Amino acid sequence: MAGLEILPKEYGYVVLVLVLYCFLNFWMMFQVGKARKKYKVFYPTLYALESENKEAKLFNCTQRGHQNSLEMMPMFFMLMILGGMKHPIICASLGLLYIVSRFFYFKGYATGIPENRLTIGKYGFLAMIGLKICTISFAIHLLTA
Repeated sequence: MAGLEILPKEYGYVVLVLVLYCFLNFWMMFQVGKARKKYKVFYPTLYALESENKEAKLFNCTQRGHQNSLEMMPMFFMLMILGGMKHPIICASLGLLYIVSRFFYFKGYATGIPENRLTIGKYGFLAMIGLKICTISFAIHLLTA
């Protein structure tokens, strides 16, 4: 295919990791949907009020775990797509680390104890730093080529 020869063959791993993150996002979305039914927080309410719902914190932590993942998704995707053009294997590996840590971040948050999100979830920040370094390396490569 014309144009694809500029991407390394291993860039396919980057694409697969991005699709895997989409599956994780759908799974989190369904978990929030189940929490809505369980804790009786109906649309269009984004967060439950503790004055109206004694289990509001449990729902809100579940919702917040997914919301935070959505907030980070554009940065994750951008760093994966760009950094992966120069360092596809490293970015795909860091992306997998990020996805695993994001899963545990969500699971920990959904316990209703927000601090639990960081037990394994904190390693996602290391993955993001690595992805930033790969993307900066790609930029330097472009500027000096």
